[in-house]
Amino acid sequence: MCFTDPPSPAKFAKAIAEMHKKGTSLTGMFGYPVTTVIGKMERTVSWEQSWAACFTNLLRDVIKYDNDTNGFWPELDAACNQLIDAVIPRLLGVLQSDGRHIEPALIYGDLWEHNVAKTVGTQKLVVFDPGCIYGHNEMEFGTWRCRWTTYFRHPKYLRFYKIHVKPSEPKDEWDDRNRLYSIHPYLTDSAGHRGSISRETAYNDIIFLCEKYSPLSSLEKYDPSKDVAVTGEYAPFSIKQLQD
Repeated sequence: MCFTDPPSPAKFAKAIAEMHKKGTSLTGMFGYPVTTVIGKMERTVSWEQSWAACFTNLLRDVIKYDNDTNGFWPELDAACNQLIDAVIPRLLGVLQSDGRHIEPALIYGDLWEHNVAKTVGTQKLVVFDPGCIYGHNEMEFGTWRCRWTTYFRHPKYLRFYKIHVKPSEPKDEWDDRNRLYSIHPYLTDSAGHRGSISRETAYNDIIFLCEKYSPLSSLEKYDPSKDVAVTGEYAPFSIKQLQD
C-alpha cells in the first residue's frame, strides 16, 4: 500500500460523511456494543443517552492511562477536573439542550494519515486500525488538529466534509469543540510515549477552554506560544509504543 499520496479531499470527505450518516446506532445511544481500543488502551464505551457523559468516559480513560505512564501532575489534574465538571457539560451539553439534537454516528475513532493508504495499482482507498464508537461525528476530526498531522490539517478536507454534513449547533462553537476533541488524541499519545510534548499541549488546550467557559483563578494561564492552532507547529508522530 502507498502512504505518501494524499487522498482526494472531495472523495475522502464524501466517504467519511457517508460513514457518519449511514452508520447509525441501533440503540439510539452513544457508545459501542463491545470494548474498543486505541493502541493497547481499552476505552469505556458503555451506552449513554448523553454525549457529554460518553465523551467524559473516554476522556477519563486517557487521563488515567496518561497518569499511569507519566505520573500525577497536580496542575493537570486540577485543570482536567474543571474541564470535566464545568466545561464539558457546557460545551457538549448544549448540543442536546434547548431543543437541539445530535444523532449518534459511527466514527472511525483514530483517523489520521498513518491509518489511511491507497492500494498499489488500483489506487483504492483503504483505512484501517479503527477505534470505533457511536459518537458525535465532529469528534472524528480532533486528531486533525494535532501537531503530527500533515495533509489532514489543510482546511480543504473539512470544507468538503461540511458540504455533506453541516456543523452542529451552536456553529460558532465548532472550533472550541474541535479543540476539546483534540485533547483525547493528545493524551492518548502522551499515555503511549513517556515524556511526550503532547501532555503539555493538551494541558494548555484545557486551560484555554477553562478560561473561556468556566474560569477558575487557581488555574494557570493559557499560553498561545504553546498552541498548535496559533503556531502551526508540526512534529512527526512516533508509532513506537511503551513496552509492558
